[in-house]
Amino acid sequence: MIEGFGLHTGKPARVRFVPIEGPVRIRADNVDARIDELVPDGAARSTTLRTRDGRAVVATVEHLFAALEARAIRRGLAIEVEGPELPLVDGGARAYADALDAFAALPSSRSLVVAAPATLEIGASSYRFVPADRVRVAVAIDFGDARIAPAASWDGDAADFRDRIAPARTFGFAHELGELLARGLASHVTAESVVVFGEHEVLAAGAPFTPDEPARHKLLDLLGDLYVHGGAPRGEIHATRPGHAATHEVMRRALDAGVVRAA
Repeated sequence: MIEGFGLHTGKPARVRFVPIEGPVRIRADNVDARIDELVPDGAARSTTLRTRDGRAVVATVEHLFAALEARAIRRGLAIEVEGPELPLVDGGARAYADALDAFAALPSSRSLVVAAPATLEIGASSYRFVPADRVRVAVAIDFGDARIAPAASWDGDAADFRDRIAPARTFGFAHELGELLARGLASHVTAESVVVFGEHEVLAAGAPFTPDEPARHKLLDLLGDLYVHGGAPRGEIHATRPGHAATHEVMRRALDAGVVRAA
């Protein structure tokens, strides 16, 4: 069991993995459903899964889902959640990755492929799809801050994800943290689980901050959001300034247009 507090609600949360037959399921708030039976909503700075009639089931699923994506776990697992969102724990996906390493669920083959080159844009976010006989997911970010490196990528290796991508912590800027605290949110976030950029300093307890950590965390979020739609396809996705809502909309468009299709 993994337990802690949610980033956005500050409420206690627990997650338990249960072996099952068939596709991965979410069990939360009196709902028991396959991932593809739920609708992702990225409007609230995280990904919330909703029922088809719009009721929120569980929020902030992207870190766990990134760990599932890295291991290509799409069957054999029920995710039982107590609380309105998943716990932040270490601020990244390492705790989830470690828990899945101890779980016996077997990886599945990738179910999607990039079938045609395309560039899809949602607001300031741009996603370039390239057919290729490999998996590559890359992000480019720009926060106008010289302390933050602009790019990170992942080539589909589970061990590389666990060692390099999963430890990348949630990050933000000091003025954002003040707003969250004023609203009574983020009250249980530990200093070790976040990186905060002040005007003149970077606040990071625990592991030392490295300039590419924000880009690696954005990559982590992107992988978790792709998991909801069937996972990172065979091929390349190059995302510039990705966001939760933009990723979900782009993947819907890419699937509808045949840019990404079943393998």
